[in-house]
Amino acid sequence: MINPTIEKLLAMRLKTMADRFRTQLGDPNMAALAFEERFALLVDAQHAAMLDEALQQRLRRAGMRQAACLENLDLRAPRGLDRATIQSLATGTWIRQHLNVLITGPAGVGKSWIACALGNQAARDGVTVLYKRLSRLLDDLAVARIAGRQARALAAIARVKLLILDDWAMIKLTTEQRRDLMEVIDDRHGRASTIIATQVPVEGWHDMIADQTYADAILDRLVHNAHRIELRGESMRRRNAKPEVIHTTEPGKDK
Repeated sequence: MINPTIEKLLAMRLKTMADRFRTQLGDPNMAALAFEERFALLVDAQHAAMLDEALQQRLRRAGMRQAACLENLDLRAPRGLDRATIQSLATGTWIRQHLNVLITGPAGVGKSWIACALGNQAARDGVTVLYKRLSRLLDDLAVARIAGRQARALAAIARVKLLILDDWAMIKLTTEQRRDLMEVIDDRHGRASTIIATQVPVEGWHDMIADQTYADAILDRLVHNAHRIELRGESMRRRNAKPEVIHTTEPGKDK
């Protein structure tokens, strides 16, 4: 009955359980275990595989720019990172409370990396995540409007528990872009969390939104219930870059 059992496990898409069952059959040490113990090992293996597959699916759908994780975060570099803040954010409590995170600072200090690391942690905690550069998000909504499916696109974004908006406030918004952004932010206010990563300090966001009323409404929904990480210092890319080695020769000698 072994082969039919394996075939049925595969038919039910329980490949890990089928593989571990084959392994158990070839391991003489398994004979010392009770049936319940052997069965529990099979169930544990399949359950772990299903959790991992679900995580990989969440990460693929998130589309994050970098494969970053908080365990690899460099807290030694002098850029204004507070260990207690990072440890608090790692718990995910802020997501359950529908709070936001604003990450600001000059180019290259790791804003996108930290945003993706927080997104990665959220995905590992079972949270749905979506990463978008703000300009790309607004372009997607403009295309959806032309195709007559903007309402569906906005609803899909609203269902995401953690939205990461990178390169925020890089260009001034058009009238339609302001309306689209307001829809996105308003849908999430008090219901889901958003991470903003940008070089532009908060006081400069009014200029990007380019409308006092919309700017006040958007900032009111983003800023007042947010953790703020204000980075400083030199570019991490420049700091970690290897110096170029230039080989020279003395005059008159062959290279």
